[in-house]
Amino acid sequence: MKIRKANVYNGNDLITNVYLYENKKQEYSMIAIPELEWSTTVQYEEDREMLKSRLIQSLSKRASANTSDELAGKMIHWVGEM
Repeated sequence: MKIRKANVYNGNDLITNVYLYENKKQEYSMIAIPELEWSTTVQYEEDREMLKSRLIQSLSKRASANTSDELAGKMIHWVGEM
């Protein structure tokens, strides 16, 4: 498991830790943001544009639009590094 520092504001709250877990055998990553009580899985073969859209849509239920967009961009970058 890896922990990345997002340092993104959602209103007055600072979202700091984003947890990333990679399951190489089953070819997916899990992303969790406890401060938002949010998590999802990302399949290796998932299209990046579709992924960004899905992440923004899911995050927007718990965060502002700007925060969702910024977090989605960072998460796509981090998952791509793994």
